[in-house]
Amino acid sequence: MRNSLSIAWVIVSGILFLFVNAGAMAAGSSASGQTKAAACMACHGQDGNSLADMWPKLAGQLPEYIVKQLQDFKAGRRSNEQMSPMAQPLTEQDMADLAAYFSSQKATPGEGKKELLAQGEKLFNKGRPQASVVIACVGCHGLGGSGNRQWSKAYSNLPTVLAPAIGGQHPAYVVKQLKAFRDKERANDVGNTMRNIAGRLDDKEIAAVAEYIATLSY
Repeated sequence: MRNSLSIAWVIVSGILFLFVNAGAMAAGSSASGQTKAAACMACHGQDGNSLADMWPKLAGQLPEYIVKQLQDFKAGRRSNEQMSPMAQPLTEQDMADLAAYFSSQKATPGEGKKELLAQGEKLFNKGRPQASVVIACVGCHGLGGSGNRQWSKAYSNLPTVLAPAIGGQHPAYVVKQLKAFRDKERANDVGNTMRNIAGRLDDKEIAAVAEYIATLSY
């Protein structure tokens, strides 16, 4: 019974993974975003596929998620010595345009370390049902790591659930973010969802699921 309640609680938290609490997102222009993205390309790549694994791939990311992260960097809800100052001068329209451009690109998957893929696949697709329950990543992040959005019935243009696309992401970046959530260094996940999940993973599990995520495409 206790395990069942734990699973239910984590699933509920997962459903509440990320909320966009601001007003409706401005309509973005991919063409304008491509021009504005010139300052982003040195780190994130010309098409959003960054070459250095310290920087996330933005190609194919849900536009609402890109906007939320830029809003969080600007407001101080998320901190990074490079991104925080980059976000400060951006208007809501700038954010929407950048999101429209990067989301229209296609993420390129990697290969992943073969010796870790089986364990990573199991965690991603089935989670860990033992005493310290970890729900499957696919439940929120979707098949192929394509991301997930659900829409409010009251406000059809406002997503109420927003889990990012993670398929094809650099393993090193995924590891860094999971450890940041686990160690409470990153805290812009509504309801502590990712902090709760990452807090149940050890370093080997984090490495394995990150390597598997890198192989996914959508």
